[in-house]
Amino acid sequence: MDNGCHCSANSDRLLNPILYNILSQMDNSKLSQNSFSYNSVPHRCNCELRRTVCLHRPSEICKEASSVLVKTVHFMKNLPAFNQMPPSDQFSLLKNCWAPLFILGLAQEHVDFEVTDTPADSMLKKILLNRQQSPEMKREQPTMAGVSKLKSCLKKFWSLDLSPKEYAYLKGTTIFNPDVPDLKAALFVEGLQQEAQHALSEVVQLLHPGDHERFARILLTASMLQSITPSLISELFFRPVIGQADLLELLVDMLFYR
Repeated sequence: MDNGCHCSANSDRLLNPILYNILSQMDNSKLSQNSFSYNSVPHRCNCELRRTVCLHRPSEICKEASSVLVKTVHFMKNLPAFNQMPPSDQFSLLKNCWAPLFILGLAQEHVDFEVTDTPADSMLKKILLNRQQSPEMKREQPTMAGVSKLKSCLKKFWSLDLSPKEYAYLKGTTIFNPDVPDLKAALFVEGLQQEAQHALSEVVQLLHPGDHERFARILLTASMLQSITPSLISELFFRPVIGQADLLELLVDMLFYR
């Protein structure tokens, strides 16, 4: 039995059956003259990357993720420079940096996880929830492509084996991002980021005096953080816990009102 992906082949066959038959005959004649086949080239099917996934052990991993998120908020709360900023700037920085900071927390705490295919809803549930108007349909569901990008980022950080001080200063460079739009204290934020980068450079030289490329590797790896969407983090790690609540609103409550 052939378990390979036939998504593109099936779509071609449905769109133009006559053309499909002609091309199939041409391919068969070529195969008889040449043993090389495209099917022999390793490739990853887009179907696999697009499929939606969920955590394999949600109760355990969601608990660990919640702990990391609480530590992330406390880290921001305990920064005097952050508390000196206008409330609007604090909110903008929180909105921009909570997901990258959380990923750094996952890396620092060595939170590893596996995913599995999202179970299909029963027909009765689809009817009762009226899936066309369900909020779940409007949200970006976690895909294998997104999870693969996240796990690749974590593995790169684990390979660097950062010290607690390196993580702390790297978090500082992540929080104080002067490129966030509409900051009232953009110059102040830029100065804080430069200070954090300088401190990170100094601690890298102190801990790894012979590794002159380590600082650049750390910044290069950190650049991957912005490619991972906050919605992936929210849906994968926190949707099973918070239900229909908005995670950003919960973070604002934790940061400013508790």
